[in-house]
Formats: sequence, structure tokens, C-alpha cells
Amino acid sequence: MTTDDVPQLRQVVLDTTDARALAEFYRELLGLAYRPGDEPPSAGEDDERGRDWLVLRGAGAGPDGGDATSIAFQQVEQLPRVTWPEGEHPQMLHLDLTVGDADALVRQRDRATTLGARVLWDRFDDPDEPLYVFADPAGHPFCIFVA
Repeated sequence: MTTDDVPQLRQVVLDTTDARALAEFYRELLGLAYRPGDEPPSAGEDDERGRDWLVLRGAGAGPDGGDATSIAFQQVEQLPRVTWPEGEHPQMLHLDLTVGDADALVRQRDRATTLGARVLWDRFDDPDEPLYVFADPAGHPFCIFVA
């Protein structure tokens, strides 16, 4: 099969009531960079793009954003908080992030919580797959685990 035979995944998009704040969280957590033009404005300037749609890209992104990790943030008026693992608003999507070992997992747990994530589930002591499930500042679940 060639790339003309199937659609290509361009990016994952997260809805949020504060696109700039959530983009900043993931920029710091994942070491991504803004798509040209999506960077935060200078102090005192209007953040028009931050009220609509922002894109972060990983290293190696071409001019069209291809060939690298991309995550976008879409501003919405309201968003119910996910109630994972059960409840009225279960998750519909989550991000899986991996690290190389248990020490790195602890470091990344600490980084994530310092950046504003909260731990939803601590499975660090699982001998087969140590992991943490977090909620990002907008409430979207994501996992960090040892690959």
C-alpha cells in the first residue's frame, strides 16, 4: 500500500476552553515548538490565534507539518470534565507517552504535575507495566509508562 492508498494522520486535536494554556502545557511537557505564526504574542499584544486554533510540532516537521509529531488545540466555549475511569463523561481519546525506565517515569511524573497535570491513577508498582494516568490542565487523560 502506498501513502496515496490510505489517509495520513496529520495530527491529534484536543478541544479546550483555553487553547493557549493547554498548548503551553504540552509544549513544555513534550518539548514541542509552535507552528510558525502560532507562537504566543508579546506582552500586552492580542492573542487572536490563542482564542481559536494552535498547533505544536516536533523536531523534523516539514513546512506542511508532515513527518513529525503534531498536536493541535481547538478553542471551544465549554467542555465537560472527563470523569475517567467511570462516570457521566468517560474519555473518548487519550495520549500514550513512553519513557525508558522507572527512574525516568518518576522524573516525568514530577514534571507533569509541576506543569499542572494531576495524577488520576498510580500504577507505578506494576511489575509488567509501570504507569501513571494523568489529567492535563483541561482534564484530558494521558498516560506515561515504561516502554
